[in-house]
Amino acid sequence: MSNVFRAGERVVLLDQKKRRYLQILSDSGEFHSHSGFVPHANVIGKEEGCWVESTKGAKYVVLRPTLEDFVVEMPRGAQVIYPKDLAPICMIGDIKPGVRVFESGVGSGALSMAMLRWGAEITGYELREDFANRAKANVESFLGPEALGNFHVQIRDSYAGVDDGVFDRFILDLPEPWHLLDHVRGSLRPGGIFLAYTPSITQAAKVRHGMQKGWTDTRTLEVLHRTWHIEGESVRPDHRMVAHTGFLTVGRWIDQGSIKMHSPGHSSADSITASS
Repeated sequence: MSNVFRAGERVVLLDQKKRRYLQILSDSGEFHSHSGFVPHANVIGKEEGCWVESTKGAKYVVLRPTLEDFVVEMPRGAQVIYPKDLAPICMIGDIKPGVRVFESGVGSGALSMAMLRWGAEITGYELREDFANRAKANVESFLGPEALGNFHVQIRDSYAGVDDGVFDRFILDLPEPWHLLDHVRGSLRPGGIFLAYTPSITQAAKVRHGMQKGWTDTRTLEVLHRTWHIEGESVRPDHRMVAHTGFLTVGRWIDQGSIKMHSPGHSSADSITASS
């Protein structure tokens, strides 16, 4: 694979303060900022990692964007789930090649792209057509048109029901995900994973309350992201951190009749009382 930049390719320009600027290269294009402009022609034909200089002397290193870069800078309609939560969702949800995922709501497609990158086949329900179109456009823009073959988005209300067969995973970013728990029976295979991303702990608590029968290995967590300042002998946490964004509530569906299980480290709230 060639490491040389070509017209039509997406790049990220990184300045000396580590600010990122996403660009799609074109023969006549230009990147403009308060520090002057850089003709795209100065990038096309060079290799990744090259340095370019603006008309006012500002220097940028040019790289191919990561999925993290794209998610933060991509066009959006709905608020996205940020990278600090995307990776844990894919790990905790055990997203892998061939796994069949039900996703709702799709929003701007950040979570969809992460799961598609991990090899999932996604059926997504989204209420708003403009959000669905934006998500599909973002997926195609970053992952390529072939990724759309595993990304099936429908304009539907997931609260009204799920009738697209049996899934391995339910991954939800909805205001009231507990209302889908009744639809899980018959739609999530035994041993399958349900994961809900919710902004508030009261929402997470309602999800957990609905997961007391037919579920095992339930838990709720949040991910905190703190960077560190390291410069010479000066080593300390940065003054600002990305703390709370959302709660991840996870469980595995079993529904194996009248069973009570108590696992080490789980409270009685995590026990299962499944009924046939």
